[in-house]
Amino acid sequence: MDGMELRASNVARLDGGTFDVLIVGGGINGAVSAAVLAGRGLNVAIIDRGDWAGFTSSSSSNLAWGGFKYLENYELNLVRKLSLSRNRLLKAYPTNITQLGFMAALDHSSPFPPWLAALGSSAYWAIGNFQTHRPQMVGPEEIKAQEPVVDITNVRGGIEYYDAYLRDNDSRFVWNFIRQSIEAGATAANYVELLDATQHGANWNVALQDLETGTEFELTAKAIINAAGPFVDGLNAKWENQTSHRIAYSKGIHLVVPQLTENERVLAFFDDTQRLFYVIPMGRRSVIGTTDTRIQTPFSEVTDEDRDFLLEQINSRLDLEVPLTKGDIIAERCGVRPLVVPNDGDDRENIDWTKLSRKHEIDLDIERRIVTIFGGKITDCLNVGEEVADEVEKLGFVLEPDQEDWFGEPSEEVRNDFMRQAKRMKLDDLRHKKGVEPLSERLWRRYGRRAFAMLDEIRENPVMGEDILASADYLRVELHHAARHEMITHLEDFMLRRSKIDLVVRNEKIREGDGLAEVSRILFGDKSDDKLGQYLAKKDALSA
Repeated sequence: MDGMELRASNVARLDGGTFDVLIVGGGINGAVSAAVLAGRGLNVAIIDRGDWAGFTSSSSSNLAWGGFKYLENYELNLVRKLSLSRNRLLKAYPTNITQLGFMAALDHSSPFPPWLAALGSSAYWAIGNFQTHRPQMVGPEEIKAQEPVVDITNVRGGIEYYDAYLRDNDSRFVWNFIRQSIEAGATAANYVELLDATQHGANWNVALQDLETGTEFELTAKAIINAAGPFVDGLNAKWENQTSHRIAYSKGIHLVVPQLTENERVLAFFDDTQRLFYVIPMGRRSVIGTTDTRIQTPFSEVTDEDRDFLLEQINSRLDLEVPLTKGDIIAERCGVRPLVVPNDGDDRENIDWTKLSRKHEIDLDIERRIVTIFGGKITDCLNVGEEVADEVEKLGFVLEPDQEDWFGEPSEEVRNDFMRQAKRMKLDDLRHKKGVEPLSERLWRRYGRRAFAMLDEIRENPVMGEDILASADYLRVELHHAARHEMITHLEDFMLRRSKIDLVVRNEKIREGDGLAEVSRILFGDKSDDKLGQYLAKKDALSA
């Protein structure tokens, strides 16, 4: 079964089906809701009108952090909650989410002197139960010794503290929850749009459309979870659902450039407006961002002004032989943050949105049987899942006890078994490169238990262990796995979300040779030419 057939079989189950819960939105909030509810025994359906994690949840900084900057506004309870959630993620996903150092260089644009930032980092460490490495204050010369790329001309000092980040991309992390929910019995389909939903007695009659075929169909659900991210307000208005919260929008962008430092560490700076921005590692690339711009709609794009601002800020703080230019930009990410505000009738324009945090809120309408998730971020995802389960129980559903098996990686024992098998077949000898993650670790991190089957395929056919696209770090066996199991409907789904190839490989490199055509053939078979044409046309339009 290829990805198209997997999706079609799930759409067929949606058509005319009756479900306990319909989840609208396949970002991080919807994905964790599906995983926890299906894992605890409910009959769950989840849809998204685009791909999984196709909007906000694919445009983050890839960080799992406790919100150090929220200390500035004395949001101690939020920082505590996020830090503990970060700790849980580190424990549950030891190969996917790892501890990461942050080196903050404080110059005269910083709102805080180094000693105060050091005091804050110590408090941050304590709030997080001392679960990361100890923070420390560092002088300009020490910053230069550890990170020669930093220009210390105007640096007063700095701090080094620790948080965590996703080794792969955010959208793949979201996909893992979707996969977990499917394995627990959920019915899931991307590229399905909600057309209408009306409540009749205790049930919702929901009209949907398969955007790939144009077919319209219906299902019945006892309750709806509105997990539409920046679009939750629009759905609630459509359903005349009154809520205590609503959304304000902030745009953030990231620029992916060649690697600026070989150290796997985040460099942090205050820009000229006294807002934090970072240089974040992404394999052999670096990610500069993010900006923070107030916007009025969920839709946003990177502008020349955005690019110029970030390049100017980073060039003035790094000691580069040649300053970065727009020609150095390999890829861009642009996303809208749905920030939670009270639904008290106050105009959004009167909100001091610069002080809004990435907290989440969950509203429950018992009579309408609607749960709405506002805001949130990847760091807080386990809390969101558990709180949604609590709200669903208030609707009268009886959930199985929470064994916490709806999230996390397989046990250390299973991992060790995989590593033994990989060692016996000398897997890491196939592609041993200095400074590059061994194949065994990479396959385990990305696929967990499913990586065992990949070892079998490589044993039977060594060609499956070969790289399929230059500089992409993806094996042919991974493409065949993606085609069968990852519900890839368009080539962009794989290139940008199940993988991060589009983020780390230049367009011209992707187009070279026959690799991209083979990727499309493996994923789509007879439809590969059409899918490849659509993908390239979209990339050309974005470049233009």
